[in-house]
This record gives sequence, C-alpha cells and structure tokens, in this order.
Amino acid sequence: MEFTRDIAAVLFDLDGTLIDSAPDLGAAADQMRVERGLPSLPLERYRPMAGAGARGMLNVAFDMDVDDARFETMREEFFVNYSRCMTQRTSVFAGVEELIGEIILRKMAWGVVTNKSSRFTVPLTQAMSLFDSAKAIVSGDTTPYSKPHPEPLLEAARRLGVAPDQCIYVGDDERDVVAGLAAGMLTVAARYGYLGDKGNTSDWGAHAEIDSPLTLLQLLAMHRGQ
Repeated sequence: MEFTRDIAAVLFDLDGTLIDSAPDLGAAADQMRVERGLPSLPLERYRPMAGAGARGMLNVAFDMDVDDARFETMREEFFVNYSRCMTQRTSVFAGVEELIGEIILRKMAWGVVTNKSSRFTVPLTQAMSLFDSAKAIVSGDTTPYSKPHPEPLLEAARRLGVAPDQCIYVGDDERDVVAGLAAGMLTVAARYGYLGDKGNTSDWGAHAEIDSPLTLLQLLAMHRGQ
C-alpha cells in the first residue's frame, strides 16, 4: 500500500519489533523451571509468547494463568531473574539500525511505546546505543494505561510534538494495531516478531504488514516519493 498522509514520526513497539529479547525472557523463566527440578525448555517454546512478558513466560514455563494463586509471587521471582540477565542475550533485529539511520536522515522523529515496565525499559534502552537518538520512550507504566489503550501512543506523540495522524506505529502484537488505530495513527504489523497468541496478522486490521524491518523503508519511500 502507499501511505498518503504526511508522516513526521515513526513509533515502535520494543520487544519483538526493535529488539529480540526472547532469549533473556525465556532464560529468566527457564531458570525457575530448572530450580524446581523441571526439565529445561528450548527457546522455541518461549519465543512466540515473549511479547507478553511475565504472563507469557510463566504460561509457557508452568502453564500458569494470571488467576493462579501463585502468579503474583512467581511473577516477582521472574522479574528478579530477568533484571539480572536482561542484557546478556538481547540483540537488535537485523536491519533495525539501518532503518533508524534512514529515518533520522529523512528528518523524521522516532520513539518507542512498550508495555514493558520502566523498571526494565530504562536500563535496557540505556544499555543499547540504538536508543540514544529516540526522542520518546514510553513504558507500560508511564501513563495510567497500557496498550491496547491508545493513551501511551498519544503520550509519545505529545513528547515528539507531532500530531497522532502524522505518526506510524509499528508492532508485532494485535494490541499494537488496536492501540495505533484507536490513536488515529497509521499502523504496521511486524510479521517477523513474536506475534503472540493471535499470530494471523491479516486479521489485525493494520494498514500494512512487513516481513523485515527494512521493508518499512519501502513504505516510507512510496509515501515520500523517494
């Protein structure tokens, strides 16, 4: 498709869109299994649900839902484990650094809107040079709401000084698209990401879908005539 609006900024989800944090998230949950005498699970089991954070990792590791009486205690144990390892195996997806470089060259602002708590977002993004040029980083607890509510995206737009309808939001979960649409932004589904438990991106209603980070440049090129 061709974007027909005047786009001034690109906002991204974090985990599964800009960075591959599944190895560290999975390791934090798997440590809990091993310490309880359970066999280790391969990363491939954890990866699809990495975007759901503690909820997703504990569900994979222990088949545990949020209404389980043990969930709050187990979640905090997971958080402690993750805080100790969250930069050990996490990496930027191939093509993301080039993508961000091109966005900057085109004099467009960019930022991050994630449901990840600032407890983790702040040290993680500070440890990765990619985010030095981000003009807004909004965590799951920055506003009273988290995605799929649109308020975190609207807050990011305010911080960038850009109207919501001049923003693109890119994410790898259905809630990203729901939030982006509710905020009045153009939405792009990142098919290379974790995709959650509703992996059929064609059902999300996004304006466009991409199979790699650099594919976004093609959409921006079509829009800007470059």
